[in-house]
Amino acid sequence: MAVLSLSTPADVSETLLALRRFHLEHPEIPKIVLVDACDRDLAIGAFRSGARGIFAINEANLRLLCRCLLRVAAGQIWANTEQLNYLMDVISEVPSVRVLNSRGNSILTPREEQVVALVAEGLGNRQIARDLNLSEHTIKKYLFRIFEKLGVSSRVELVLYAVNNGDPRPVEWQALTPRTNPDA
Repeated sequence: MAVLSLSTPADVSETLLALRRFHLEHPEIPKIVLVDACDRDLAIGAFRSGARGIFAINEANLRLLCRCLLRVAAGQIWANTEQLNYLMDVISEVPSVRVLNSRGNSILTPREEQVVALVAEGLGNRQIARDLNLSEHTIKKYLFRIFEKLGVSSRVELVLYAVNNGDPRPVEWQALTPRTNPDA
C-alpha cells in the first residue's frame, strides 16, 4: 500500500502527477491520499490518478485512519459522501461536442450536440430516437450532418472526437414536443 500526503495546496498538482506516475508503474498497489481538506478538483484528480482512498486528516482520528487502510487494502474504496457525490457528478456528465468556428459560433446545433452525447453513451439510433421523441430516420439524418460537419465517418470516430475535443458537462436537453407523424 502507498500513502501520499498533501501538506499544502501548492503541491496538489505535483503530488497528483507523482501519484499518476506511480499508479502507471504499479497499478496493483492500492494508494491513499492524505489531505487536510478535499475540494471537488482534488477528489476527482486523486481518483483519476489512481487513488483508492482519500482520507481527510483534520476530520478524523487514528482509529478511522486504520479502518481506511484496512478497507483499501481489502480492495474497497474509501471516500466520504461529498467525495462520492463529486465522482457521481463526473460520471453523469456526458461528453458533448461544442465546436466553434473562427467567430466563436457553435457549429453543431443544440439537438446535434444531444445526439452526439447519446451516441457517446453507447445508445443506438432506435434508443436515441426514443429518448429524443424523434424517428430513427431523423436520427440518421442528424448523424449524417454531424459526420459531415466534424469530418468523421463512423460512430467510433464521433465518440473519440467527442471524448478528445468535447467539453464534459451536463447535456442541455431541448424541450420535447409531441410528434404528429412518427416517421417524420
